[in-house]
Amino acid sequence: MKRKYVPDLTQQMAICQTNYGRILRLLPELQQTSSREFDLCYQAREVQVSLWVEESFRYTSTVVMRQTQTGGSPWLESPDIVVRLYHDARMAEVICTRRRRQYSGVYTYPNANMHQPDEKYQLNQFLAEWLTQCLSFGCAREHIELS
Repeated sequence: MKRKYVPDLTQQMAICQTNYGRILRLLPELQQTSSREFDLCYQAREVQVSLWVEESFRYTSTVVMRQTQTGGSPWLESPDIVVRLYHDARMAEVICTRRRRQYSGVYTYPNANMHQPDEKYQLNQFLAEWLTQCLSFGCAREHIELS
């Protein structure tokens, strides 16, 4: 008998809370800063990471994160990750990518789009690793102020 995937909500909330703190460290003046770009160098490859605020409201903000690589192939592009920040709960959650619709918390497997049962958890974990790399090895390129 196949066991149904049950998400670990405590672990998911911990990742989302930690990601919220990481994003605020990268965009400390979230309400005044519209974007920030970072250069990351790894094994003679240069990667640019861009974060920008797409929407900002009293209790939520939407931040988009994109990675581009110098000399990279267009068919190997990383997707833009859309992150919703919940300021009252101090959490940041991946809600979708630019190439797909909003993600569900759990998927049956197999499914038509071949999502993993814990696809959303994996994306939030990927975001955590990406933000950690920016904080550890990133060099901010520019700081654009809203007018």
